[in-house]
Parts: sequence; structure tokens; C-alpha cells
Amino acid sequence: MEMTTPSSNTQSNAQGSFGAVLQQARKHKKVSLEEVAAELFILKRHLEALETENFTELPQAAFARGFAINYAKYLGLDSAKIASSFDTAYPKELKAKSINNTNTPLRPMGTLQRDTHNRIRFNPLLILGVIGLIILAVFLFRMVSNASQENNAEPVSTVEDISAIEQAQGAAINIDNDTNGVGASGSALNLGDAGTAFLNMKLTADAVVSITDASGNSLISGAQTAGDYDLSGTPPFNVQIDNIDNVSLMLNQQAVALETYATDKQATFELTP
Repeated sequence: MEMTTPSSNTQSNAQGSFGAVLQQARKHKKVSLEEVAAELFILKRHLEALETENFTELPQAAFARGFAINYAKYLGLDSAKIASSFDTAYPKELKAKSINNTNTPLRPMGTLQRDTHNRIRFNPLLILGVIGLIILAVFLFRMVSNASQENNAEPVSTVEDISAIEQAQGAAINIDNDTNGVGASGSALNLGDAGTAFLNMKLTADAVVSITDASGNSLISGAQTAGDYDLSGTPPFNVQIDNIDNVSLMLNQQAVALETYATDKQATFELTP
């Protein structure tokens, strides 16, 4: 039977309901959610959330947008239109929460002002002991889980067993090796160097900046004061800046042209060496 593909009229409706366009294109292609999940390294529940536009079930905005772009490319749709429709439909309150409530496990090296009074001192031996207990608990838990799985006669589906790194690959994978990307405002479609990269950021005035690396670690988030900030992490980096006039950025000593990513002085993009 001859395969049919979505018409240009179908793709043009992406501005109204990108989820419905994705679902219809998948059914035209006659592939299941499980097959797509295995191909793109994206969890099945995230694919379902994209098709139903259930944003609360998706990860942070940068990763979710990358999922939508690569899902569209896999289905042969116009990824730029899908990305634009995703941006229009994404709730502002979730986007604000993603920016303001991000934990920061890595401390930026620079001139961030911190209160140096009443510092709490920790006993190194106590910390090592706690870490050891955690490792032991994880080891025992895995042993018990493996034993339970071996005794269970029913087959266990592995489609949903995708790590955080594989999810990052799902957001950044390039299905057709297209080097054109989605434009300055889209997600980077390659993972870049898997090693550590270094960012130098200079603020001439107060600005709201959020930078997250490929491992999901937030390097800096929220309102920042004027000064120099040295950051490091695993590329690609998700970068959000509220006013590029107050910010200059360098990646591995290479200047980043923020104006190429900006719309009304605001920039949201992924950065890789």
C-alpha cells in the first residue's frame, strides 16, 4: 500500500495545535509510540505529552522543545513551524518556573556576592560516611531489584528505561543529519564535545541569566549583578538572557554573538563548541 504523508495544509495547522499535527503524521507513517521512543531515545510518556500538549508531563522547556523538533523531523514535518507552535502554546507560568526555580548544584567561579558571615563548617569524615551509606544503600537496592526481576516470569519492557543522558541525546539528536538546524532560537541539533567546556560571562549591569548544561546541571540562574562570571560544564548549554545589552559571553575563549540569537533583546538558545 502506498504511504501517504501529511499535506502542506496539515503542517500549516501546527500554529494552532502542534500536538494534533504530530499525532496525525505518526499515524500516517504507521509507527507506534514505542517505535518512535526506541528510535529517538525519547520516553514514550513524553511523546504522548507532546501529542496531547500536556506540558506538565514534559521536562524543562529547553529539552521539551528539542523533543518536539526532533519528533517533527522524524515524521517529515516542518520542524521550524512545529517549534514556533510549541513556543506559542507553552504556558508562560511553566516557562517562568523553569527559569526561576532551577536548582544550582554547580557553583559559578567568579564575582558572585555571597554572605561570608556565619558559615557552617562540615566534618569531612561525617560527609564521607554519609556518602558511603548512600552508595551502600543504592548497591543493596539494585541487588534486590535484580533478584526480583530474575524471579519474575513476565517480560519487562525496557522502552521506558532511558537515562537522563539518553534523554539529552533525544533532545539533541539529528535524525537526517541536517546541518541547517532550526534557526537562532531553536535547540542545537548536535551534542558537541562530550568533555567539559568553559564559559566566561561579563555583566555590565543587572540581568536575569539562566545557563544549564547537558547533564541538567544549572550553572547559574536568576537575577545577577554586574561582574565577571567563570562557569564550566558539559556542552551543549541551554542559555536564557533577558537583556543582551547588559551581557557579553565567551565559550572556550571564543566570543558568542548574542545578537544573532536575540529577539527584542531577549535570547533563548543552546550553545555548543
